[in-house]
Amino acid sequence: MTNEWAGLIGFAAAMIMALLRVPVAIAMGGVGVVGVLLMMDWSSATYVMANLPFEAISPYGLSVVPLFIFMGVFASYSGLSENMFKGIVAFVGHRPGGLASATVGACAVFGAISGSSLATSATMGRVTLPEMERHGYAGSLAGASVAAGGTLGVLIPPSILLIIYALMTEQSIGVLFAAAMIPGLLAAGLYIASIQIQVWRNPALGPPTQRHSWAERWRAFLQMWDAMALIVLVIGGIYAGLFSPTEAAAVGAGGAILLTALRGQLKARILREGMLETASITGMIFMILIGAALFNFFIETSGMTQALVNWITNAGFAPITVILLLLVFYVVLGCFMDSLSMILLTVVPAYTVVTGLGYDPIWFGVLLVSVVEIGLITPPVGMNLFVIQGVAPNLSLASLSRGIVPFVLADFVRIALILMFPALTLWLPRVLALG
Repeated sequence: MTNEWAGLIGFAAAMIMALLRVPVAIAMGGVGVVGVLLMMDWSSATYVMANLPFEAISPYGLSVVPLFIFMGVFASYSGLSENMFKGIVAFVGHRPGGLASATVGACAVFGAISGSSLATSATMGRVTLPEMERHGYAGSLAGASVAAGGTLGVLIPPSILLIIYALMTEQSIGVLFAAAMIPGLLAAGLYIASIQIQVWRNPALGPPTQRHSWAERWRAFLQMWDAMALIVLVIGGIYAGLFSPTEAAAVGAGGAILLTALRGQLKARILREGMLETASITGMIFMILIGAALFNFFIETSGMTQALVNWITNAGFAPITVILLLLVFYVVLGCFMDSLSMILLTVVPAYTVVTGLGYDPIWFGVLLVSVVEIGLITPPVGMNLFVIQGVAPNLSLASLSRGIVPFVLADFVRIALILMFPALTLWLPRVLALG
């Protein structure tokens, strides 16, 4: 058997194990270890396996991961989410579907702090779902708006998935953050447009609430100052050249715990739980990175990715056809696997193929994260749908699945726009002279 076939069989084995719910770190690491042992002599294989795990998690750039996770965790504990929702509701709540639209807006802002889809969905769900239920919103629209809005946490910077993609493909984190900004705002705008179309067709889905006076609106808006200040400090500081992405993560972490203290929420229990949650999430991500390092070394050593590039080139496929097939693959895979696992399991061969066809790696990174984001809200394993069920057990998966369809269609529109107009991702980094 040639090494290329061994790599293909190993890739398929890891994919099947992940689909069978074997922890993805074990699936990738196990296949990687077996593959390395089969292709190399014992001394070389043991040397590789002794060094790769350390090299996978030792780079200085990875320090942004626990710091941004820390920032998101304590931003959640501090109560920022509730003030953001109330501030936006004061301006749009009196319109049909206004609470759902405010939910998407608040998710976009909180996602810019947490960088996590699941954290955004869980936090905003606890705040917004009881309010929408109290005002007579249909459960399908209420739950789906939180689940869809939560996906903005993996696209709007700082995004953990963008950071992982940047580190695995040796791209600039700052450039990727800038490239994702417009698509992230576009996603929020399309979700709000989807809500407005739904309530226009059936006003009973999202009845309007009481109109606030301008004095009440500005008072609610000013209560959001701390959340907005944290976002501007972290993201603005990177592009103003005040600090690097790693330093920005440290500033954000410090800012989040300071805001938690200023709001009187920094009790011993909160500090302990926040530290444990940060350590747990970071440990999970780093274990997957170790497994991915072993797996990707095996795949690269086998020559499978280069053989795949050569096959696609010789087959005469048009580059756009390859991209479309990749997108279909990720949408289907997203129905069965979480977004981080998808990226770590497939990014090396996909990146090699796409860049080999001449596509921009920054554009592809944003496109990739946008597509795997869809998997977070597609049944049967849309992680955000399960999070919403955990927050609101009265909402059935069937109801959430029906309600999420218009938001998935909005995602497809956004993907089509990114495909047709690459400037949506590449214009802002060029303006900021980042890439």
